[in-house]
Amino acid sequence: MKVRTEKKYILSNGSKIKLLVIRPADSGRTEKVPGVLWIHGGGYILGMAEMAYVSRGADLVKKFGVTVVSPAYRLSGKAPYPAALLDCCHALLYMKNHAEELGIREDQLMVGGESAGGGLAAALCMYAKDKRTVNIAYQMPLYPMLDNEDTETSRDNHAPVWNTRRNHYGWRQYLRGISGRKVPAYAAPARRKNYAGLPPAYTFVGTAEPFLAETKTYIQNLREAGVEAELDIYPEMFHAFDLLFPFLKVSREAMERFERHFEYAASHYFAKQEMK
Repeated sequence: MKVRTEKKYILSNGSKIKLLVIRPADSGRTEKVPGVLWIHGGGYILGMAEMAYVSRGADLVKKFGVTVVSPAYRLSGKAPYPAALLDCCHALLYMKNHAEELGIREDQLMVGGESAGGGLAAALCMYAKDKRTVNIAYQMPLYPMLDNEDTETSRDNHAPVWNTRRNHYGWRQYLRGISGRKVPAYAAPARRKNYAGLPPAYTFVGTAEPFLAETKTYIQNLREAGVEAELDIYPEMFHAFDLLFPFLKVSREAMERFERHFEYAASHYFAKQEMK
C-alpha cells in the first residue's frame, strides 16, 4: 500500500513542533481507522520524525491502513525532560482534538515507538492517565528505554548499537534538569509504583539488549496490576535488530508477530474519550 505524508505544526509550551501525518495514499477511504502516535528512538539525544518511514509504525500504515503521527519532539540537547514528553502529549492531544479531520477513531488512539520512543510511549500512557488528557487504547513500547538506574542487563553491557556507556550518557542528558531531585516516573517509567489502569501492551526485546531486564519488569508490573500485556524475547538479538537487519529470519519473525498483535488490538481494544 502506498502512503502519503502531510506536515502539521503545533505549539508545545511555546515551541513549534512538527508532526508527520502518514496515511494511505488512497483518498477514497471513508471509514475511520485507528490513530497511532509513533515516537522515534535515539536515546532521547538523537533521531528525527522521519525515522517513522523505516519503523514498525510505517508498517502499520502500509499493512493495516491506519494513520500514524510522528512528532519531531525536542531532543535533550536542546531541552531536557520534560520537553520531549510534553511535545508528545501535545501531539496526542492534537490527534484527539482533530480526529475527524485526520479520519481516525477517537476511541482507538494508540501509542508506540522504539527505544527512547518506547520509553516516551510508556511515560505518555502514565501521564495521560494521571492527567486525564487522553484515553489511550493500546501501547507498543518496543525494546523501551525505561530505567535510568542500572539493571542486571544494562550494567556492563557491551553489545552493538546501544550499550552501558551510551545508555548512561543518554540518561544524563535527558535528566540533567533533575539533578539532586527524585526522578519522576514520567521521566523514567521504571520509577512507577502503580500500574493499574494503564493501556494493554505489547513489546519485544532481544537477550543481548541493555533494556531486556527493564522491559521484562515493565510487562510483569502491568500483568500484576491486571493489565493485558505480552512480551516476545529473541535470543542473542541486540538493540534495534529488526530495523538494522530486516532481512534476517528473526527480524521477519519479530515483524510478523508484532503485526499479529496489532491486528488483534485493532479488533479488541478501545478507549472512549471523556466528554470535552
